[in-house]
Amino acid sequence: MLLIFKAIIIAIVEGLTEFVPVSSTGHMILVGHLIGFTGSFANLFEVVIQLGAILAVVVVYWDKLWNSVKGVFKLNTTDLRFWINIVVAAIPGALLGFLLDDFIDAKLFNPVTVAAALLVGGILMIIIENKFRRKSITKSVDRIKLRQSIFVGLFQCLALWPGMSRSASTIMGGWIAGLSPVVAAEFSFFLAIPMMVGASGLKLIKSGLVMSNMEIITLAIGFVVAFIVSLIVIEKFIKFLQKKPMRVFAVYRILVGAVLLILSMFKIITI
Repeated sequence: MLLIFKAIIIAIVEGLTEFVPVSSTGHMILVGHLIGFTGSFANLFEVVIQLGAILAVVVVYWDKLWNSVKGVFKLNTTDLRFWINIVVAAIPGALLGFLLDDFIDAKLFNPVTVAAALLVGGILMIIIENKFRRKSITKSVDRIKLRQSIFVGLFQCLALWPGMSRSASTIMGGWIAGLSPVVAAEFSFFLAIPMMVGASGLKLIKSGLVMSNMEIITLAIGFVVAFIVSLIVIEKFIKFLQKKPMRVFAVYRILVGAVLLILSMFKIITI
């Protein structure tokens, strides 16, 4: 039961942080070390429950996604462009992630590197938002151009550094490419579908799908919890972006990252 309790905490963290620019992976690593939820199963759990968050995107944007799929079969230009943009933007991160997966697991999945990524990412967010947020020219995901999707896809590669945040990386890339905050966020949501399905599938294959009954039950519970929390967060985050800048998230990242690094430096805590 203790394993399930810890898993629920991590799943809540995933749902709260997956789609806001603070890094869900980074927070799961930090909280996991804090509550003693670590090891090979924890690493697998943290990736697989992201599928619950992805299901929330599909539910929230079901009409858009389903209509665009039907439009592809009807050779609708707008819908074809939408999915081409998603595929093109997913390629850089997918290739680099596949090549560096073992290195990332071995060297970057630790609280110190996460704290550094939170700090660096927060600073970048402030700089890029101040310079590019008001220069957005694209107000709809259906109007995103191929060169913009390529740029967002390249920027998404920053998220391979745990703690940098896939959401933050793609949104920052979107700002520079000329996307409005809401469009950048929505494109980030849609782009997460192939990226997370691929990452989760890779982890499951590498695990050999060998799990105990308790671990399977724990994964199922985590999936459901992450899905429910993500449903709420997605809609709240879009409403937030329609009215306010994202600086609050950047400041939060900088404060958390800096505090953790300072505490670690003076060995007040071991992270």
